[in-house]
Amino acid sequence: MKISAVRPFPVWVGTRNQLLVKVETDSGLFGWGESGLSGREKAVAGAVEHYARFLVGRDPMNAGALWQEMYRSQYFEGGRVLTAAISAIDIALYDIKGKALGVPVHQLLGGRQRDRVPAFATVTAEPGPRMVADAEKLMAEGWTAIRLFAAGQGASAVFEPRESIAATVPWIVKVREAVGHAAILGVEYHHRLSVAEAASFCQKLPAGTLDFIEEPIRDETPEAYEALRRMTDVPFAIGEEFSSKWQFLPYIERGITQFARLDVCNVGGFTEAMKVAGLAEAHYVDLMPHNPLGPICTAASVHLGAAVPNFAWLECRSSPVEKAGFDAREVFPVQVRLDGAAYVVPDAPGLGVEVNEKALTEPLRFWEPPHLRRRDGSYTNW
Repeated sequence: MKISAVRPFPVWVGTRNQLLVKVETDSGLFGWGESGLSGREKAVAGAVEHYARFLVGRDPMNAGALWQEMYRSQYFEGGRVLTAAISAIDIALYDIKGKALGVPVHQLLGGRQRDRVPAFATVTAEPGPRMVADAEKLMAEGWTAIRLFAAGQGASAVFEPRESIAATVPWIVKVREAVGHAAILGVEYHHRLSVAEAASFCQKLPAGTLDFIEEPIRDETPEAYEALRRMTDVPFAIGEEFSSKWQFLPYIERGITQFARLDVCNVGGFTEAMKVAGLAEAHYVDLMPHNPLGPICTAASVHLGAAVPNFAWLECRSSPVEKAGFDAREVFPVQVRLDGAAYVVPDAPGLGVEVNEKALTEPLRFWEPPHLRRRDGSYTNW
């Protein structure tokens, strides 16, 4: 069996762009993967086309060797664009291998360690009464792991960190009071704060209010996170932007992060994700995978979550309080199944996802993330 084609599909599905990749073989078997570099899908599609030039004619069963060849095949190895392309191709290769052997992907990763992959839900309401009500609704329906959004992450083009902190703190306290300590509560700051701002935010909250804070500052400098760690005892959830085990390395080895927000569609697919999982396990760090994309990313994350011992929760964007519109049944008629607050581990060969290729008709839209400014006119992070 040889690879006969590697085809990127930068398309609009449901409510967002997706970059799907189909790897075809001369045996008739094919696999699907997905890239996670949202907003820059065209760049990743170009990288996929480069890799396709030497992948055609190769054995799709040799995913590990092909990963190494893709990563090492240029002088400028690594980086988010290239590893997002490698991720999609690698996931598709595992889909092919599972189908060829008649086993689900988690069997290729060492076998099932759990029957259900627990998920966390996101309350997208701005801090206020609805945030509290949505958290209570989730708890009532069995969702005990809940992520909140800080103030100012809506449609406004202005983001002022100190204003966001002041508006967010009292309502997080109210959510904790409403749901009690049986709930796991986290807050997402989307790397919009400085070290001092993040420290002030955490210090304004009563001890025990948060179980984690996600991406409070940018991740280029591990030493900055180490400084923040000295100023707060709130666990960190970091890593959704990391594109390799090397990026994860200082955060795990130095005890900076307590949850690894690995994205299987960015980090390098299953081949690299399993290495990060092993590194995290050796340091007693649980995975909390980033999963904001589509059904292929969800399926890949569920297989990963089924096969590793160190796992917390998988991000879910289809909870009772958030219908993100990513399931798109006309495009993905067969998907992994969400049962309450957990995904059921599939037993079908490969990923267990089917794609209606004829429905991939709406071209990619050049969606651009918000370019946020402070009130003084300077740019800040989205």
